[in-house]
Amino acid sequence: MTKDMTHGSPFGLILRFTVPLMFGNLFQQFYSMVDTIIVGKFLGKEALAAVGSTGSINFLIIGFCLGLCSGFAIPVSQQFGAKNFEALHRYVGNIVWLTVGASVVFTVLTVVLCRPMLEWMNTPSDIIEEAYWYIVVIFAGIPAIFLYNIQAALLRALGDSRTPVIFLVIASFLNIGFDLLLVLVIPMGVAGAAVATVLAQILSGIACFLFIVKKFPMLHISRHDLKFDKGYAMGLCSVGVPMGLQSSITAIGSILLQISVNGLGSLVVASVTAANRLYSFFACAFDAMGISMSTYGGQNIGARKIERLSPGLRAGMIIGSVYSIVALVVLYFFGKPLITLFVDAAETQIIDSGYEFMMISAVFFIPLAAVNVFRLLIQGMGYSKMAVFAGVCEMVARGLTGLFLVPAFGFIAACFASPIAWIMADMFLIPAYFYISHHLKKWGTVS
Repeated sequence: MTKDMTHGSPFGLILRFTVPLMFGNLFQQFYSMVDTIIVGKFLGKEALAAVGSTGSINFLIIGFCLGLCSGFAIPVSQQFGAKNFEALHRYVGNIVWLTVGASVVFTVLTVVLCRPMLEWMNTPSDIIEEAYWYIVVIFAGIPAIFLYNIQAALLRALGDSRTPVIFLVIASFLNIGFDLLLVLVIPMGVAGAAVATVLAQILSGIACFLFIVKKFPMLHISRHDLKFDKGYAMGLCSVGVPMGLQSSITAIGSILLQISVNGLGSLVVASVTAANRLYSFFACAFDAMGISMSTYGGQNIGARKIERLSPGLRAGMIIGSVYSIVALVVLYFFGKPLITLFVDAAETQIIDSGYEFMMISAVFFIPLAAVNVFRLLIQGMGYSKMAVFAGVCEMVARGLTGLFLVPAFGFIAACFASPIAWIMADMFLIPAYFYISHHLKKWGTVS
């Protein structure tokens, strides 16, 4: 079930690895969309706005956790490419300690600081209470997020992109069932939607663990492997923390933007929420491409096959560009009907504004594809710190847009915030990749 990406056609390998990941991410977004549909249709536009107003701090915290998991898996993929299985197992053993510690720290801090963060973000008074109960439940479920995502990241590091998808599909349907139960049958409001998500994550994490125990001996570790080792832990943190920070740094810009959007009122917040849910559904393919590039880069760097990096990059960009065009066409023709999944058809202002927000983002999908392909390949190659600077570029772009352009130009400025951020990130990432590639080819080493 492992897949060695150091041999064979880069295009075929990356495409076959990406497709299962894309479907997995689609299902993950699918049950996120179901949350939003149920909340918007059955609890009203205020509840929809409440969920949407938490998006940026959700991205800040959960994004760091996901980045940490992905980063921890990169040394594992490198050791797998190098066929150094003793070091691989030691890394896995130390990952256990680091993820347990991180889950405890993040859960306590975020639950305690949840309400102050919402107040600082200028969350509208008519939705702040529902926003609090939604996001505090999500943060209380951070251990479940770590449980599933670190195991999925390890499976992908060894070339298995299909198994995590199976558990995501199962979790998606469970989440839908829990949503219907806890929102419609047991009226828990927006908190019920959050509880449904956490329960689905717990069950998918447990199922993934049982699968690894029974079917994936490559990840079985001994008591010796579980011994905490400062050297291995530092190696993991040197990759994982920058990847987590990259997501969080990007999220800081999103928070500054969200503050400005919140100031435009709950109707605008609802419009952006509906558009972002639909956008996220289509954009999750780019996340899948990024994960594929990280695994591909990690394995080939581990195997010292530097000459395979540029063909892999070209393959990733071809796949990303073709998908970008297809997604743009679909959204152009079907965007408005899809937005009505989240709000009543009579809410024409929300639908029109949401469609405008979504289409402006979709026009710039190719630059978004480049961000994911270049950044995650650079991270897989072991240059996480350089990739973090791309997150700084995104943060600056969104932050400046939120602080200065949205107050001056209103909603239209918010629509262009993400495209501007993607272009700024690409302006750094593309030259950075070619600089790193030249360095590796010249010296034949990995820093």
